[in-house]
Amino acid sequence: MIPFLPKQIATKAIYLYLGALTVVSLLFFSHAMSLTYIIMGIAWVVGFFLLSSHCSQKWLEIPQKRLITYLFLTALGLRVAWVFFSYVFYIAKTGMPFEFSAGDSIWYYEESVGNIHTKWKDIWNYLFVESRTVSDSGYVLYMTLLAKIFGTNIIFPRLVNSIFSAATVLLIYLLAKRNIGEEGGRMAAIFACFMPNLIFYCGLHLKETMMLFLSVAYLERADYLIRTRHYNVLNIALPVLLALSLFSFRTVLGGAAIFAFVTAVVFTNTSVIGRGKRIMFIAWGVLAATTLTGGTILNESENLWEQRDFNQDAKRSYQTSKGNQWAKYATGTVMAPMMFVMPFPTMVDVDEQYTQQMLSGGNYVRNFLGGFVLIAVFSAIFITKNWRNLSLIGSFVIAYLGIVSTSGFANSERFLLPGLPCLLIMAAYGVTLLNAKNYRFIKAWYWVVPAMAVAWAFFKLGSRGLF
Repeated sequence: MIPFLPKQIATKAIYLYLGALTVVSLLFFSHAMSLTYIIMGIAWVVGFFLLSSHCSQKWLEIPQKRLITYLFLTALGLRVAWVFFSYVFYIAKTGMPFEFSAGDSIWYYEESVGNIHTKWKDIWNYLFVESRTVSDSGYVLYMTLLAKIFGTNIIFPRLVNSIFSAATVLLIYLLAKRNIGEEGGRMAAIFACFMPNLIFYCGLHLKETMMLFLSVAYLERADYLIRTRHYNVLNIALPVLLALSLFSFRTVLGGAAIFAFVTAVVFTNTSVIGRGKRIMFIAWGVLAATTLTGGTILNESENLWEQRDFNQDAKRSYQTSKGNQWAKYATGTVMAPMMFVMPFPTMVDVDEQYTQQMLSGGNYVRNFLGGFVLIAVFSAIFITKNWRNLSLIGSFVIAYLGIVSTSGFANSERFLLPGLPCLLIMAAYGVTLLNAKNYRFIKAWYWVVPAMAVAWAFFKLGSRGLF
């Protein structure tokens, strides 16, 4: 077992990114990214791999309480620093403290500020009684609460989100250590601490940071409920409430959460969950499903599922009409097998996709760690054969990413983000499983990752007829 990220692997990842970035910039020089985004991408990649390698070794033997303190303070410090940096950066680039082509974030802000003097009863009726959809209502409610506390201030809600993001790192540690062991749990939390994509969203008014916190909190509490032999009202109520809250952020996320719990109850080994407990949970699940039948949540979920093919076709047709001629080939059949490693890094300047350029380094990190995710999946199914005890994490990420792959947002970083915490846990597990035999796969992966970056640049430009 390798309990930390080896320095030679971290260094190799950095060199490969620099090499891929150089090749893309030279091949497509007329569409090369500006120096600002090149530096930003390099900083994300170098920071993640060097810090993850160093801290996973340095913090390997320290007591748990000290580890938790280090993780939380480090994660919080990075996120707070990014909040202030991105605030100034966006004002300089866009003239306002919101991201490029901001849409949802401004709507969330305006909705929350508009509700400052509205009574809570009227807000509740507006969001959950009169509204035809549940998605987004939970986040608007949360942002309204912050607006009532902090007023129209933009910085403070983002600082609060930074606290929740740092707390998410700790929840990932608790969830991971019960599933893949102490060493793997520490590594997964360290990956989450320095993960560029998780840091990035703390500087925005979007719902992703809070949505990730609720997702991981649900998985951690559901996992604890499955494994514990001590029950009380709080242990049972928390997972239920967290699952319901996910529906109020993104309906399919709530559906994936319920599916993951049911799958874990059915497949987890009897040594972990006894037969009596299994029967009790299944009966409880049937009762919960019956209660939801006919409600807004179920109706919205059914509508989304029934329209999944139409939504995908509509998105592809829209992209094609905008000049992206190859978008029609990005179907669910094509995208689904790549869900564990997507999205690909955007290393070219096209269609003013500045946010994607800002995240090129973070997406590259996801691509690189995807190799270890594949090792973890293969090992859990065919070698260690402990997939049953990992079924909660595995079924959640597979269900959610599977649904996204059949939608029109299969290559959208924002829509793929909720699967990232589970993928980081799986990546950490894959690192701990490294040996001479499967390291040969990683050596091959060293060629695949930069090839994906170059191919994606070719796809983005070629589909628009820009070369």
